[in-house]
Amino acid sequence: MELSDGRPAWLVTGWAETRQVFTHPAFSRTRATGLIEKGVEPTFMLDMDPPQQSRIRSRAVGAFTHRRIEQMRARSERVADALLDAMVAEGEVGDLVGQYAQPLPLTVMCDLLGVPAHDRAELQPWSEVLLSLTAHSQDEIDAACAGLDAYMAGLLRQRRAEPADDLLSALVHDARQRGDDPLSDDELVHLGVSLLVSGFPATASQITNFSYTLLTRPELWRQVRDEPELVPRAVEELLRFVPLGSDAGLPRVATEDVKVGGRLIREGETVMVSRPSANRDRSVFDRPDELVLDRGDNPHLAFGHGIHHCLGVHLARLELQVAIGRLTARLPDLRIAVPEEQLEWRTGLVVRGLRRLPVTWSAA
Repeated sequence: MELSDGRPAWLVTGWAETRQVFTHPAFSRTRATGLIEKGVEPTFMLDMDPPQQSRIRSRAVGAFTHRRIEQMRARSERVADALLDAMVAEGEVGDLVGQYAQPLPLTVMCDLLGVPAHDRAELQPWSEVLLSLTAHSQDEIDAACAGLDAYMAGLLRQRRAEPADDLLSALVHDARQRGDDPLSDDELVHLGVSLLVSGFPATASQITNFSYTLLTRPELWRQVRDEPELVPRAVEELLRFVPLGSDAGLPRVATEDVKVGGRLIREGETVMVSRPSANRDRSVFDRPDELVLDRGDNPHLAFGHGIHHCLGVHLARLELQVAIGRLTARLPDLRIAVPEEQLEWRTGLVVRGLRRLPVTWSAA
């Protein structure tokens, strides 16, 4: 394939080959950013290689254990129900994006980090700007970065003075207790920003995308509605079937010669992987182009694999399960309120999704 700047790159599309690229130490994210060549250290974990990436990731991974996240399920369900109550109270038509899909993961992630409720509206647009490809100018992206960094630095100072029962307080406590290699203030700031940005817009987009996918296939909507125990497997199948992004993901550069899928990728060459394609690999998935909500074994790569496997995978799964489960339970007759051709998709972002999704729950 050819990159936007004209350079050639390898595009990896198979499931086994994609896993190999995700796990092989010769494929460097840091080299792909070009930051080191410019004398700049990467600040976000997705741009780092071990051991820097491993060191920072290990500080946060304890907060995202399956057990701890499951303890947040009841709170997440209460948030979802409150949002649906508010949407229904405003009339017979609502916007599933602005009134449900966005505020649900934003509230859950901010609860986890310890972000006060009155600050959340300001953080939402900043987080989305950082996922821009062409939707925002570099000045807008720089301003969003500066705003989030300044906010997170202030919140961390507050947590040092007044610890609370949240993730940022735990990270501050961990940094104080480690005499060997504590995270610096800048590293804590960038970790907090990384968690917020990776944990909110992507999940919000997929709540919207999953809802749209089910609502445009009424028989599948009814299947989830009538079999609530199916929700966890349905979410996994939707993760496999519905692409989060419209591009081939983050590039990597080979630091040595490596064979992938029988092809020799030489040192210095760029590699990109297509997770949507890997998730439709016929050698792994039966009926790969069909949405099979009760699919059993489902080793999809929606959350990546290897050292950059999504840190918040348990939280994302919980939020998606809660979002779809409560929506189908509370509004069983939900349907899209406008002709499909009137729906507008966002463009120029790393993640794909609708700008608005007008829905109604009143009798037809």
